[in-house]
Amino acid sequence: MTAIYTRAELRNFLEAEKAQSRQIGLVPTMGALHQGHLSLVEKAIQENDRVIVSIFVNPTQFNNQDDLDTYPQNLEADLDLLKPFLPKVVVFAPSIEEMYTDRVKAENYDLGGLDHVMEGAHRKGHFEGVATIVETLLRTTSPDRAYFGEKDYQQLLIIKKLIRDKGLDVTICHCPIVREPNGLAMSSRNSRLPKRLRERAGIIFNTLQSAKKQFGTKSVTNIEEWVEEVFRNEPDFELEYFSISDANTLIPVDQKHINKEYRAFIAVYAGDTRLIDNLALN
Repeated sequence: MTAIYTRAELRNFLEAEKAQSRQIGLVPTMGALHQGHLSLVEKAIQENDRVIVSIFVNPTQFNNQDDLDTYPQNLEADLDLLKPFLPKVVVFAPSIEEMYTDRVKAENYDLGGLDHVMEGAHRKGHFEGVATIVETLLRTTSPDRAYFGEKDYQQLLIIKKLIRDKGLDVTICHCPIVREPNGLAMSSRNSRLPKRLRERAGIIFNTLQSAKKQFGTKSVTNIEEWVEEVFRNEPDFELEYFSISDANTLIPVDQKHINKEYRAFIAVYAGDTRLIDNLALN
């Protein structure tokens, strides 16, 4: 399977597809594909005539150079995984120079405070980088629909705001988290975990499930203290944050109210690998 590497080549392909009134889906990825990505591709194939899978490790959304340097990349393996989806899938794998042209820098965005909590608080500039590359990809591909997983739920809300603010004509489709047998949310970073840690990392999802059971019968403060205690007793794992937040505004809450939607968010280091997850509480 071959890929398209330039915007000009992609533009020519899309013009031919649009001329035939074909619906276009976009699945943006940073490669190191796994079943979670493939579930997005499968849904996109069901709902569109052609699907663009972008593979691009975006440097401006990394606040840690070591994380960027060690991010798993294997384009050949990714292309092999996508072969079963031919001919409906086309891969767009541009270079950094192709996507950023004259300067590798994130644009400034007003993200309405959605970027100030959780990931935004711990990864300075991360969401400006995400917004920059997502807007570029959307303007480059002009898809009818774009597909994102709920594992990056905060990112999903920010992208929806970006779409509204920029007046982009695209439907954002969000898809459920795909998990490994032990409950660990599938992530490209999981491949960096030693086997023992990967097997034990199911504790993250188990903790979220237990927090959900407690929500409504115990105070948020008590749940937070319980989560902190869980990870204090786990030397292989370090809790970075745990938050119970309004599912629409991401504002942390201190108690449950009727007719509100809530979500629990967590970030944990397993060794030197950072893992995130979340779970709807309603």
